Amino acid sequence: MTTDDGVEGVEGVESVEGVEVKPVAGLIGAEITGVDLADGPLDDAVVAVVRAAVLRWKVVFFRGQRLDHAAHVAFARRFGEPVTLGKRGSASPAGFPQVETTADRLELGGRYGMDHAEWLERRRHTLLRGWHCDHGARIDPPAATILRAETVPPYGGDTTWSNLAAAYAGLSEPVRRFVDGLRAEHRLGVGYQPRPGDDAYLRHLLDRQVASSHPLVRVHPETGERVLFVNGYYVEQIQDVSRAESRLLLEMLLEQAIRPEYTVRFRWEPGSVAFWDNRATIHLAPNDLAHLDFPRVMHRVMLTGDVPVGVDGKPSEPIVGTEPGRW
Repeated sequence: MTTDDGVEGVEGVESVEGVEVKPVAGLIGAEITGVDLADGPLDDAVVAVVRAAVLRWKVVFFRGQRLDHAAHVAFARRFGEPVTLGKRGSASPAGFPQVETTADRLELGGRYGMDHAEWLERRRHTLLRGWHCDHGARIDPPAATILRAETVPPYGGDTTWSNLAAAYAGLSEPVRRFVDGLRAEHRLGVGYQPRPGDDAYLRHLLDRQVASSHPLVRVHPETGERVLFVNGYYVEQIQDVSRAESRLLLEMLLEQAIRPEYTVRFRWEPGSVAFWDNRATIHLAPNDLAHLDFPRVMHRVMLTGDVPVGVDGKPSEPIVGTEPGRW
């Protein structure tokens, strides 16, 4: 089904006067105009259009919004149950456990005995390693993320997303058949390069270890699309193949997942909001800010997700430190 907005994939969605869904790239990303997210509760018809756009375009953008923490959480509730976080960074607001605030070097600098630039270098030391979905090592990764910008630098700090359903569809048919039956171990801390001597961040990772066995191709619970469920931030090993085979397969699949034609890049402004389907995308946080003396303050709310299911109908399985619904 296609609506007047060009939104596909959801039955019964009608256009709303004044609300426009404008695609910004060929396979992912759309900007929605004519909606004031703070003027809630949103009309059901508007919610339906936004939901359909997220499912169709994987990530949608709003500009010039006036959300505070309460309105941010209220908007998220129209699309699912916000995750209540047990532990957050020191910059996160008191009284809103669903909101996680990142303040770049203000939040990370010195927290584990290293400045922001060193943390990025050790945590995301290759392009492929930086691509991730939110909390992908959990047995039930969040269904969606809603991120709003409070303060952004005058240049730099863009975020890029990739459409994993399009990436899967772009594989050749024999390769699709092959990866349909594989599973992979997703583990917190994959690819981190330890520091010599005492490494506070490594101890932090080991104390909070989380790992799950996920299908390499998951079936999207709402659209039915097959999604190449792979990323560089959490995937440790494709199971039932050798380490050498796993390394080469992961490199091939990750390169497929981030081909430019499957991506969209967003330039943030104060008041910008991005709402993405965490089940069908991976994203690349900016790595071009460490040398800039500008703040970048962002607020994130995530929606509770489900346990991924593979093409064979089998769900993901926990390995360590993860239980559905517990944060």
